[in-house]
Amino acid sequence: MEREIDMKEVSDGRLYGPRDMVKADCGGCAGCSQCCESMGSTIILDPFDVWRLTTGLGVSFEALLEDKLELNLVEGIILPNMKTSGEQERCGFLNAEGRCSIHGLRPGFCRIFPLGRLYENHSFQYFLQVHECPKEPKSKVKVQKWIDTPDLKRNEKFIIDWHYFLKEITARLREQDGEKYQKMVDLYILKSFYQKPWKKGRDFYEQFDERLAEAKGILKI
Repeated sequence: MEREIDMKEVSDGRLYGPRDMVKADCGGCAGCSQCCESMGSTIILDPFDVWRLTTGLGVSFEALLEDKLELNLVEGIILPNMKTSGEQERCGFLNAEGRCSIHGLRPGFCRIFPLGRLYENHSFQYFLQVHECPKEPKSKVKVQKWIDTPDLKRNEKFIIDWHYFLKEITARLREQDGEKYQKMVDLYILKSFYQKPWKKGRDFYEQFDERLAEAKGILKI
């Protein structure tokens, strides 16, 4: 979802594409896990994140909700996020050494950090959040390599489709302003995009496109 930010204050003033070089690589984060602590409910998961976790770990969405994920209201829509615990509010997937135990399956927000996404004209570009990662020194790395996601073009299309679908839902909720409609939408999104199992042996993006088309028809988006 979108945040109201001043790009001059949070970034280096540049926008990046997948093939651009960006100063974001901090050498494997050796000895540092600050970005996995004190994050509250900000690491929101999209359907692809949940597909990665459920199929990669061989567990259900409901099982993840028992101790690793939680549900919160995000701009009027109930969505899952990474759950934190303890005084340091550590991510539940950090191991005893402070390393990510699901690095190959980590969510999109974690993959792009310290990059962010700027959405414009039904698309987006990446920007470098210059105050978010304290680890130094940093070296330049190609954005595509840093994100480490196969089929990046298809993944970026999915991100755009999901982002603007949620924007349409948010706008519709403001128009309807009814508790019954709100509950129906929340239950439908959770069931269709998170609770309903994703088939491991089938292409995720094909499954998502089918569910999105169905959702737009039912919710009249």
